Amino acid sequence: MRILALDTCLAACSAAVIDGDRLLASASEPMMRGHQERLALMVQEIMREADLAFADLDRIGVTVGPGSFTGLRVGVAFAKGLSAALGKPCVGVGALEALAAERPGLVVAAVDARRDQVYVQAFRDGAALMEASALHADDAVTQITRLGSPDALVGTGAPLLAIAFPVAGRDDTAVPDPAVIARLSARTATPVKPLYLRAPDAKLPA
Repeated sequence: MRILALDTCLAACSAAVIDGDRLLASASEPMMRGHQERLALMVQEIMREADLAFADLDRIGVTVGPGSFTGLRVGVAFAKGLSAALGKPCVGVGALEALAAERPGLVVAAVDARRDQVYVQAFRDGAALMEASALHADDAVTQITRLGSPDALVGTGAPLLAIAFPVAGRDDTAVPDPAVIARLSARTATPVKPLYLRAPDAKLPA
C-alpha cells in the first residue's frame, strides 16, 4: 500500500511516503508557523523523490492532534482536499499515538501545552490505555501512576513528568517521525476529525 503521511500538528512540517514497509521519501522541517506555505511544496518534493504520481497513492494519512490549532487545521484541510481530488481514502492518526508508537512497554506521550498543562496519553505496547487529555502536570502524574511505572516518557512534555518517574527512559523529541505516521495510517480506518482538547488561546475582541 502506497501511503502519503502528513504532520503539521506540532513544531514541524513533515511528510513521508511509504510503499508497504519501504520508506520511499520523507522530510521534516522544524517550524512553529508557516506550515501552510511549506506543506504543498514539501509534498511535491517528496513525491518527486519517491518517483510517484499522486494517482499512484492508495491512501493519505494525517495527524489530527492534539497540537497547534492553526497547524492542525492546515494538515487536515490539505489531506482532505487531496483525498477529494484524488478519490483516495484519508485516515487520521493521533499525534500522541504517533509519538509513542513502535516503543515497547508502558509509554507515556506528553506534549507541553503551556500553563502547566500537558496533552498526555498512555500506551502499552502501542495500545491506548487512556484517552488523550489536557491535564495539569500533577493530575497527569496521578493518572499515570494508576497505570503503573512508565518504561518511557516521550515528547516535549516529558520533562514536566520526569521528576515523578525518575526510572523511566526519556525522549524529549518534539515531533513524531512521519514514516511512523505513514505506517500507522496503513493499519487504521479512523476518520479524519480534529482532536481539540481545549479552547484556543486566541480570542476575538469583545
